[in-house]
Amino acid sequence: MRLCVVGVGYVGLVSAACLAREGHTVIGVDSNKAKVDMINGGVSPVVEKETSELIREAVARGALRAVTDVEEAVGVSELTMICVGTPGQANGSPDLRYVRKVCAEIGGALRRRDDFHVVVCRSTVLPGTMRGVVIPLLEEHSGKQAGRDFGVCNNPEFLREGMAVHDFYHPPKTVIGQIDPAGGDRVASLYAMLDAPLLRTQIEVAEMVKYVDNAWHALKIDFANEIGDLCRAMTIDSHAVMDIFCRDTKLNLSSCYMKPGFAFGGSCLPKDVRALTHQARMMDLDLPVLNAIVPSNQMQIETALRMITDLGRRKIGILGFSFKAGTDDLRESPMVDVIERLLGKGYDLRVYDQNVNMAKLIGANRDYLLNHIPHIASLMVGSLDEVLNHGEVIAVGNKAAEFDGLVERLKPNQVVVDLVRIAPMATREGRYHGICW
Repeated sequence: MRLCVVGVGYVGLVSAACLAREGHTVIGVDSNKAKVDMINGGVSPVVEKETSELIREAVARGALRAVTDVEEAVGVSELTMICVGTPGQANGSPDLRYVRKVCAEIGGALRRRDDFHVVVCRSTVLPGTMRGVVIPLLEEHSGKQAGRDFGVCNNPEFLREGMAVHDFYHPPKTVIGQIDPAGGDRVASLYAMLDAPLLRTQIEVAEMVKYVDNAWHALKIDFANEIGDLCRAMTIDSHAVMDIFCRDTKLNLSSCYMKPGFAFGGSCLPKDVRALTHQARMMDLDLPVLNAIVPSNQMQIETALRMITDLGRRKIGILGFSFKAGTDDLRESPMVDVIERLLGKGYDLRVYDQNVNMAKLIGANRDYLLNHIPHIASLMVGSLDEVLNHGEVIAVGNKAAEFDGLVERLKPNQVVVDLVRIAPMATREGRYHGICW
């Protein structure tokens, strides 16, 4: 394919060099003439492992060259990649001046094209930028319609400086946000040689993924450092601790606990986080990430309560109030907190959980129910149907299998507040509310 890469910094240069290596004819574009001259001379303008060799070989084969004119490069290409910088501003927002400038120039070039061209944004941009900035500018300056006359995709990169060429060929995933299948097909063909999951999705999802990745990486570093601070104060080898921590790929380094939803609870997580942060306070350590865990969890409980009360209905049905499905453990269940708060506000409640049955409860769970929350025991009913017959609002607090298909059973006057995602977000618009979706 004939490709145009606008912006030949780290991302653009590595992308251009690697794609040229794969047999594409690539034109790099940059307003910095010194960079352009270096590339045309077979020299890398950035220090990045393997890049110099790739550029020298590609230029020698005639597979790579560089120019300063965007319209010239777009005019002879089938696909254009936007790889310009989006530096942070003083208030934290990304500076889109370079994105805006090149979109106007690309749009001007598309005005003189009759064939189907695809514009791919590889620059890191916040969700809404493609539909709110990139596409309108392309359409305005081209006089054409995105998705019909030309394709538009978002294709975030996952390249680490110092390992960018390696990461280009060994990505954890390839993500393509598309507004039209034809554009997505053309971008996907660029990565056909890679042994990595290819994920085609909504354009806003693709925009968000890169920010989520980087926020998670930053959080992991802060978490490890705070554990290190605490271990050091206690004369414990933090690397030995984290080496063992990282051996757990079932829970610690895995997809477990990584789906948005309701607050955590149970007999372990709340008390152990509090114990760890208490220990830190006793040693005069300030650990802001660890200290934020319990307050953040409490905010989810407040959000759930507000979602229910804002609906303005008085009869509430609660489905699932043990701290998670498949257990009868009520200790520090966030749903118990919601129930108690609703009771205190005078709401008319019925609660049901197939695993919480007074006749079957024994030991600590029975003691907890009778001695700590006896007022909830009086609200318990024996079936899902009893809750549905009572509630104007049905709040789902855990993911028991019997709640599947619940939305389809709603009466015309009923609304579901889903805290665990039992249904797709588009289900029964106006009568279905998800806590994080």
